Amino acid sequence: MSSGRNCEGVVELSVIAPLLDEEGSLEELHRRLTEVLNGREYEIIFIDDGSKDNSPKILKSLKESDARVGLVTFRRNFGKSAALAEGFYRARGDIVITIDADLQDDPNEIPNLLRKLDEGYDLVSGWKVKRRDPLSKTVPSRLFNRITALLSGIPLHDFNCGLKAYRRAVIKNINVYGQLHRFLPVLAKMEGYSIGEIEVVHHPRRFGRTKFGVSRFLYGFLDLLTVLFITRYTRQPMHLFGFLGISALIAGVIINLYLTVLWFQGFPIAGRPLFFLGILLILLGVQSFAIGLLGEMIARFGTKDAAIGEFQPPRV
Repeated sequence: MSSGRNCEGVVELSVIAPLLDEEGSLEELHRRLTEVLNGREYEIIFIDDGSKDNSPKILKSLKESDARVGLVTFRRNFGKSAALAEGFYRARGDIVITIDADLQDDPNEIPNLLRKLDEGYDLVSGWKVKRRDPLSKTVPSRLFNRITALLSGIPLHDFNCGLKAYRRAVIKNINVYGQLHRFLPVLAKMEGYSIGEIEVVHHPRRFGRTKFGVSRFLYGFLDLLTVLFITRYTRQPMHLFGFLGISALIAGVIINLYLTVLWFQGFPIAGRPLFFLGILLILLGVQSFAIGLLGEMIARFGTKDAAIGEFQPPRV
């Protein structure tokens, strides 16, 4: 990947637009962003995630004609999470906006995101109420969003909307990797940031084609399990492994007590599958409990001795 990084100074607003093969929409997206952002101190960072069409050529032209355009070019396709992580790393804005480059997200919604952010939120996510996509995408997406909201406890309707606004502190304190870009609100909430949501306009795709297939929903649920684990049990692994261990241990003891009673009554138990199940559950319970203890030790000694609150010195 290559770019000209400029970390000197801070601007009011950074707009990050990850893309893959979006040659038909880039010039119009740039034009509409500059119209919306006119009068502000801003930068636009395009993240080319290994495009094979004319996108790199168009982006270089935009960068040459507009000093406020930044460009990161990946040598191959690394995925949206890697693109966003790179954009977050290079953004200089006090406020960071993310927007998909396919023109389905409307740049005119940016002022609305900023107004909602001014209400005191740290992250504001868009909600595509009337989504202009085929049913093969909208139905699984609604199911995915409902399950994510239920399990995470965050009452959002559209976790994966590309149109979001962040305060600078948020993007500098969340780690985006794999396919966790779908769960940025969950990761931010884990760090104690407040989450808001607004309804946004969603347009039909005019250029190119979608880069996401059905497999992303399967991977999405697997990533959801990952996020739930790291958000709930990273600092308290015993809460997970201890519960599983005690449950298995109790079940195994109950089974073996039942078989012991049968043995005293003269019934043979050595060849019964239930006998082996009871032993297996006891062993599993002990091992799970031991893993929980080891996890607690790692979490305890791996925790940095750093303050997690903001210190305001006394006035002398």
